[in-house]
Amino acid sequence: MRRWKQCLIVAVVALAFPVSTHANVTLPAIIGDHMVLQADKPLPIWGWAEPGEEVVVTLGEDTLATKANEKGEWRVKLPARKPSRNPLQMTVAGRNTLKLNDILVGEVWLGSGQSNMAWPVDISTNSKEELAQAKLPEIRLFFTPVATSGTPVTRIGGQWIVCNPDTARGFSAVLFFFGRELHRELNLPVGLIATSVGGTPIEPWIAPEGFDIIPELEAERKFYRDSLTSYAKARVDHLTAVQKWVSIATPLHEAGKEFPDPPVAPGHPLNGFGTSTGLYNAMVHPLVPFAIRGVLWYQGESNRGRGMQYHNLQRGLIGGWRKIWNQGDFPFLFVQLAPFRYDDNATLLPEIWEAQTAGLKLPNTGMAVTTDISTINDIHPPNKLDVGKRLALWALAKTYDKNVVYSGPLLESFQVDGEAIRVKFQHTAGLKSRDGKPLTWFSVAGEDKKFVAATATIEGDAVVVRADGVAKPVAVRFGWNQIAEPNLVNAAGLPASPFRSDVWTDAVNVK
Repeated sequence: MRRWKQCLIVAVVALAFPVSTHANVTLPAIIGDHMVLQADKPLPIWGWAEPGEEVVVTLGEDTLATKANEKGEWRVKLPARKPSRNPLQMTVAGRNTLKLNDILVGEVWLGSGQSNMAWPVDISTNSKEELAQAKLPEIRLFFTPVATSGTPVTRIGGQWIVCNPDTARGFSAVLFFFGRELHRELNLPVGLIATSVGGTPIEPWIAPEGFDIIPELEAERKFYRDSLTSYAKARVDHLTAVQKWVSIATPLHEAGKEFPDPPVAPGHPLNGFGTSTGLYNAMVHPLVPFAIRGVLWYQGESNRGRGMQYHNLQRGLIGGWRKIWNQGDFPFLFVQLAPFRYDDNATLLPEIWEAQTAGLKLPNTGMAVTTDISTINDIHPPNKLDVGKRLALWALAKTYDKNVVYSGPLLESFQVDGEAIRVKFQHTAGLKSRDGKPLTWFSVAGEDKKFVAATATIEGDAVVVRADGVAKPVAVRFGWNQIAEPNLVNAAGLPASPFRSDVWTDAVNVK
């Protein structure tokens, strides 16, 4: 009787408090056949084995040995390697031996965000023609399975696959076109890691460290900590309930009677698609510390309405990922959302554009502007080719030192000049109208804070803006409407990013 009671408790508690054991040497999914290792960076290789077991990792002429710790975890860091298009083999040996084949050394980028990053190649513009050109054996693809978790996960499914028309079909179009551009320009192997979920806000993608390093995220940090505290208490309460259940179920069982089911284990409050760290835990943490060159990010639609708070969240995302990867300020390139007709509030999306632009103040960041390749009545613009190419321009210029124009015009300064406002931009070589028509979506306001449509003319590296009826303008806006598709570009055809010179919350925006 006593043994049955003990076994019952153990069985129920095991369901609520699972313990993982490892016998043979094993590896995370991100380390496997066909992978691309990041060139010119130390290469962390890790996995699991019996506690105390010696594990030997060999790649080419490099061999490192270590022992699994008391939790059965082990890690080595192989020396940095030069790019290699000749396939390598890796062996990982303990009580068993794993052999990984067809490994290349090149450039590894991770792409994350919501549905516009997840959007696949096969439903993007000109997908048939693009897929016909996707037989690219030196590009390797890794898709992270969609999942959530309240606590950091170490093991996920997935595998590296060689890029071809079939494997590229369902892969992230933005990430694929970005990687293809790098492959063409650098003539190097490229590894692409896709980890995105449609409809998700930024908070579940942020690592816990990200909430800690940004003072403005105190509310989010408190929610995260309170969730952990409440879950810890719920687990203890559940254990007490299990013990009480056993005391009731045991005599009923011994008497040959039916007994109630055990108490249901509590769900983790952070285990969700919209809760802090829920996606980071399940879809990013398992990839760390695999060496990468940088990150692409396409998200923000689900945070519309947060204004500049989105900038603080983005700071937490970028800072947190950089901290947990421990690779310094690696490149973090993001997409400024495309115009879209959300609802009657025409300025909530521009406020997100403003927050995204502020992200350029962070070190080693870049932003692809997409105001000219939108679909006003479709939140998923199908032209992902140009998005990928524009992100690649930032990488080629800033990461790989190529002499290319990588950004459209960005606001530098503005100055009231009589009845006009003179606006200066960065990245202005060859300012022009994209369609040859007068410049669109400029507006000015006087002290009454009522914006009216303005005429704008290009004068060198500046645009002079004025409007009838506004004799003393004090503020200027450009593209400050959710459906704005302005035509100001530079000689490279890259569009100017929307902006406002004011910080008014009570202004009347131009219709």
